[in-house]
Amino acid sequence: MAVSKKRKTLKVQEAGARLRAAGLRPTRQRVALAQLLGAGHRHVSAESLHQEALKAGMPVALATVYNTLNQFTEAGLLREVVVGSGRSYFDTNTDAHQHFYCEDDGSLVDIPGKTIEVAGVPVPPRGMTIERVEVVVRLKRA
Repeated sequence: MAVSKKRKTLKVQEAGARLRAAGLRPTRQRVALAQLLGAGHRHVSAESLHQEALKAGMPVALATVYNTLNQFTEAGLLREVVVGSGRSYFDTNTDAHQHFYCEDDGSLVDIPGKTIEVAGVPVPPRGMTIERVEVVVRLKRA
């Protein structure tokens, strides 16, 4: 029996409340994109979210999707994961964790938070603090 991978979507009121709590004005497009991102953990590129929006009948420019994802990231609603030059994903899971990146198909998979330990992190320059250390483990089919 196949397991359904149906995503949990947010109601308009829930999406608006999350945006307000993060200090963002719940505009129509922000609410709609927040609803598409849903309530579960997932990784999206701006392009894939743009395609989802169009498929859902939401006419939105790709630039608006990029701007909104960056605003959500700055507000702490998303985490950006850069996997290469000009290639990044936005992660709805903002808890501490790392990622596997499959170079063959471009998929990104969470590694549980305490699985990887990073040792030897250098002392930051004067006046700076380390915000976080990110590890992306790159995979290729054998």
